[in-house]
Amino acid sequence: MTSAALPPSATDPRWAAVLARDARADGRFVYGVRTTGVWCHPSSPTRRPRPDNVEFFDSPAAAEAAGYRPSRRTAPDGEHAARVAAACARIEACVQAGEPAPGLHALADAAGLSPFHFHRVFKAATGQTPAAWARARRAAALRQALPRSARVTDAVYDAGFGAASRFYAQADAALGMAPGAFRAGGRGQCIRFAVAQCALGAILVAESARGLCAIALGDEPEPLVRQLQDQFPQAQLVGGDAAFERHVAQVIGFVEQPRIGLELPLDVRGTAFQQRVWQALRQVPAGSTVSYADIARRIGQPRATRAVARACAANTLAVAIPCHRVVRSDGALSGYRWGVERKAQLLGRERS
Repeated sequence: MTSAALPPSATDPRWAAVLARDARADGRFVYGVRTTGVWCHPSSPTRRPRPDNVEFFDSPAAAEAAGYRPSRRTAPDGEHAARVAAACARIEACVQAGEPAPGLHALADAAGLSPFHFHRVFKAATGQTPAAWARARRAAALRQALPRSARVTDAVYDAGFGAASRFYAQADAALGMAPGAFRAGGRGQCIRFAVAQCALGAILVAESARGLCAIALGDEPEPLVRQLQDQFPQAQLVGGDAAFERHVAQVIGFVEQPRIGLELPLDVRGTAFQQRVWQALRQVPAGSTVSYADIARRIGQPRATRAVARACAANTLAVAIPCHRVVRSDGALSGYRWGVERKAQLLGRERS
């Protein structure tokens, strides 16, 4: 066969990685096989397909949005899923007991896997490394402990941080603000905000020092401002300056034309589970929809459909975290924090 007669995939540099089953290419792309309807990682030990049956995607989410499902070799099997669940339970038990989380080698030994293999299996099932999972669980425990603790230090140790110095090095990422400010309802934190009008009605955009922390939609501006005050009862809420007004304009432009994207930093605050759901939502392409069950499977917890729905309802960043792209398994529109009619409008704009 001459090069002119080769299918496009055979001349794609990624095809060479598939032929070599190159593990270094994992994470850079996946490929779908039209004849079987599955997608695989480059290093997958599955039977090599014909190049004219192969389609390349930048991510598993893109492949699944195109109708492909993970191959059996790609999806974690029941045994591995049970091992990951046991590791998560062990981490959670340590966090609840105020003890440091076990390290990678200890978790791998308990699972009966090598550290390298366990690390890979855990990340494939949860979307996070064991260390990131433990940090997120400690952060969630800390958010719960701070309001009811007499001192910040008490909450730090109750959440399983072995040393206060280690916690303070991670405090901003864990809480989005200084721990004392979080404990005081955002006291001392400055949040800029503005209310404007867009095609969906009133829109409120708020920004902390870390990035956008709220995007809310409604019929009238006053309830949106009250909701922001309830979210940050002690923070200093100030009107935005000219630079912030440009960010507001970018958000409104994104609402009007979703496919242009939104290149602004986000200040995302939530539990470990919520953040995994929200990250999975951000990988759903504009114009596509998924079900709650789809998202539950993507984060490695196929039975957590109701928890996924609750995480969508807890999202405070409308459109930026596109929970409007989640529908029921039968395709019908379900509830939406900012109104089902707005959800239908957003989907309609993306599809057009």
